[in-house]
Amino acid sequence: MPRFYCPAPLATGLALSLPAGAARHVQVLRLQPGDVITLFNGEGGEFDATVTRMGRSDVDVEVGAHRAVEREAARAVHLLAGITANERMDWLVEKATELGVASITPLVAERSVLKLKGERAEKKLAHWQGVAVAAAEQCGRNRVPTVHPAVTLAEWVKKAPPGERWVLSLSDGTRPLAHVHNAVQSPTPVTVLSGPEGGLSPAEESAALAAGFVPVSLGPRVLRAETAPLAVLALCA
Repeated sequence: MPRFYCPAPLATGLALSLPAGAARHVQVLRLQPGDVITLFNGEGGEFDATVTRMGRSDVDVEVGAHRAVEREAARAVHLLAGITANERMDWLVEKATELGVASITPLVAERSVLKLKGERAEKKLAHWQGVAVAAAEQCGRNRVPTVHPAVTLAEWVKKAPPGERWVLSLSDGTRPLAHVHNAVQSPTPVTVLSGPEGGLSPAEESAALAAGFVPVSLGPRVLRAETAPLAVLALCA
């Protein structure tokens, strides 16, 4: 059954018009009045909904039964991910959403290829949030991970959320991720810091350690910047 994100209050029996993006998708699928879809608003669970009218650019539905279904990961994992090149960052956001990430904060690192400021940063943030929405619709999640505005490591530390902190590192003295993961109680949230292409600079890694990040390793192989955080999510899912 087609699934659509509808960021509005939903309740059984409510009649409403779908948001523009969802309406376009319904029209592309050539759905007709009487067809049933699934709606979710990110507040928990999902609703059946029946198409009642197809307009030229708008679609009306009637909200049906609610199902208290959640498909979230056992542990909330927040990614603080070095900004990579355009297509790679899109892919990271998409796959991280599918793997259950709780939130993504793009990191403006010293070696980041993509530099974002002003209006361009706002447009890119909206684009990445849209990628997360589409991935949540596709994979069955009923909660959409937030993509936060891009920050430097120093800016993130000033407003750091509670929980464990891990930094992916190839330096001496790192601990295997599996060992660190197994030592942390499941409900404890974790922030995972990973670098862009070329990794974090020595100064950034030192700052991360000073901020309480535990250096962890995924093994002897060097993974791409967009692959490494996904390996962490796969382990924690």
